Parts: sequence; C-alpha cells; structure tokens
Amino acid sequence: MSASFRNFIITRILLTIPMVLILITLVFFVMRVLPGDPIRSQLGPKVSEQQANAIRERLGLNRPLYIQYFDFLGDVLTLNFGNAMTQGERPIKAELGERLPATIELTVPAMLLTVLFGIFSGAYAAHHRKKPSDYGLRMFSIIVYAIPVFFLGLLFQVLFSVRLPILPLDGRMSPMLLSTFHPITNFYVLDAILTRNWPALGSLLQHLIMPSVTLGLVLTGPFLRLTRVNMIETLHEDFITAGRARGIPEKRLVYRHALRNTFIPILTFIGLQFALLLAGAVLTETTFSWPGMGRYLVTRIELRDYNAVQSVIAVFALFVGAISVLVDILYAFIDPRVRY
Repeated sequence: MSASFRNFIITRILLTIPMVLILITLVFFVMRVLPGDPIRSQLGPKVSEQQANAIRERLGLNRPLYIQYFDFLGDVLTLNFGNAMTQGERPIKAELGERLPATIELTVPAMLLTVLFGIFSGAYAAHHRKKPSDYGLRMFSIIVYAIPVFFLGLLFQVLFSVRLPILPLDGRMSPMLLSTFHPITNFYVLDAILTRNWPALGSLLQHLIMPSVTLGLVLTGPFLRLTRVNMIETLHEDFITAGRARGIPEKRLVYRHALRNTFIPILTFIGLQFALLLAGAVLTETTFSWPGMGRYLVTRIELRDYNAVQSVIAVFALFVGAISVLVDILYAFIDPRVRY
C-alpha cells in the first residue's frame, strides 16, 4: 500500500467521525425537544406524578442533560446502548441483535437489484438512444422514483397477495414454520441453509421477494439515468471509435469497455444511495410488517423511547459512514488520481 493511499484512507476515516457525531448529537437533542413523555406514553396519562418521577429517576431522566449526553456517547463508543425505556426495558443491544439482521437481509438484495438493474438498463438505454426502448426506460425511471415506497408496496400487496395470491402478504416467515425453526445468527436465510431447513428457506425467500423488490425498484431510477448519461458520453470517446474501427463487436464495446469506464462515477453514487436505502427500509418494513430496524424505530418514536431511537439512529449513522468510507476507498483504488 502506497503512502498516498494510506493517507487517503486515514483522512476519510477521520472526516467520517465528526459526521457521525453531529448526526447522533442532533438526534439526542431533537428527541428531547419534541413533545411527549416516554413514561406517560407507556403507562398512560393517569399515572401519578410520584410514580412517574420514580421511573424517571431509575432511568436517569432526571439527571442534567449534559450528563445524559456524555453517557450516551460512551454507550455508542462501547456499542452497549443500555436498556429501552418502554415495553419491558429490554437491553437495546439484544433488540438490535434480533432486528439488524432482518434489515440487512432486506437491504442487500434490494441494493443488488437497484445496482444491477439500474446500471444494465441504463447502459441498454444509452446503446439504443432515441429509440422506443430508450424512451420507455427513461419513463420507467421517472415513474418508479416518483412513487412513494409505501404506495408501491401496497400496490404489490394488492396485486400479488390479494388479486393473485402467489406471495405472502407480510411478515418475514410463515408462522406455521416458526416452531421448527431455530435461528443461529438471526440471519434467517443463512440459518435455514446452515440447518438445512428447506421448507423454512422457501418460506423466507417468498416473504423476501415483495419487500426487497419494492425497496430496490424505487431507487433504480437514479442509477438508470446516471448510467445512461455517462454511457452516452463514453460511447463518443476516442477509444470506443477506435474499437469500432478494429471490428470489435458492438455489445462488447458497450457492456464491457464503455460500461467499465462509466462505473467510476456510479461507484460514488452507490454510497450516497445507501443512506436513502435505509430511509426507504423504514417505510418498507412498516408496510410489510417486516421485523427489522425500521419498524422498530417507528414503534419507539411513537413511544418517545429516547434510548432506543438514539441507538437505532447511531447504528444507521455508523453503517452509512462505513459504507461511504468503503466506497471512497474503492474509488481511490480504481482511480488513483483522487488520492492527491
């Protein structure tokens, strides 16, 4: 590893730290400015003030705000987020250990669909510029990007679960198979393969299709249009003209040589879209009753559970920061000019 590449990696990591810190700090203070009380949200408005104060003291909500803030920063650094304030006060680390794998299982296939379909359809549209297929794909990219993710999910549910009952309506797995399913890592698809529970695997994949396709399609539009614009510019480059003069097949020029050069700006865009993917996962999980981080976040916001909401946002921020650093490192590896 060269010195410039090493310095670039260190600089990107150092720049990510204040970004994450600012985000979790904003969430910490915004949650306390919003109206609502986690104690009364859980126990109801009829709880006595004496009981409410006793619970606040046990949870540490009566301490000065700056002490609560620094305690929270310490929890983030140690990845030990304490207990939730509501619904049994379970350890948040245990809650996230159950729900984070579900969100990752949803977002990974969605991201693969977004990237692969968006890139190759954008390349196809550029190759067939100003033809009906180009206009059709551009119209498709505008429509899917404009449709709210929850509305697209509801359309899929009506079509594929009600009108054509070929896919499960919601959930992560058939309730009838839960008694025979014993997760190891909480990545259910992986656990089903490791335990060779093929009926459970089939049910998991069926439940995964609609939410992952819904989430993936919504973000396909920007990738399609970005790829198309860059491909059109690349197809007019001198090396493409020289390749045509040498008799290299057109498909090879487009989908191998031109697409490879177009991929560099798209790689940066992948990191930016990952944050939108997590934001879309919140609505998708709510629509499909998917037991992931997004649905957990919505529930805890309604209960004004400060600890749980802060912890989920902190985990999201760490994920987005790590993906951004990884994408920048790959970008610098592919194009060494960005290191200087």
